[in-house]
Amino acid sequence: MKIQTKLVFLFIISVLACNVMFSQKNDIRQPLPLVKYKSNVDAPLTAKELAQIKEVYGDQAEKEILSRPQRVKDIKHLLRNRIEIKLVPGGDLKPCPLLSDVSLFDAYVPTLTRDTNFNPQSFNPLKYNFAFYSSGAAMYRVDNTNYFIIIKSQHQ
Repeated sequence: MKIQTKLVFLFIISVLACNVMFSQKNDIRQPLPLVKYKSNVDAPLTAKELAQIKEVYGDQAEKEILSRPQRVKDIKHLLRNRIEIKLVPGGDLKPCPLLSDVSLFDAYVPTLTRDTNFNPQSFNPLKYNFAFYSSGAAMYRVDNTNYFIIIKSQHQ
């Protein structure tokens, strides 16, 4: 009886061990590459960038962004290298989410409002809940225009 119990126990252990090995093999994921910053993030914030941060973070800008060097570096990288606004004249335009479908990031300034007219020079992308930190790129179309907002992956 003891040998039979040991064999059953050994069988159960081996089935569980095989199950664990195969399930782990399927869940192996490649780590994301490290973020590569361009040298332009070493320059200080511009007046425009500082105004964009303050517009979105209000009186919490210092606490949430400006007093945290890594956050400042990430914002500069985002604004300087990862967001591109392109005008694509006429023709067959790729369908993508509209800017009007993206919610406002109004956690710090509840009175934040959408721009009534789109101006690429004064557009503040920090105002919107874009997929800034997803693993891939994202693209949004500005309603009733041929402007597209392209957000490059930070892992490119």
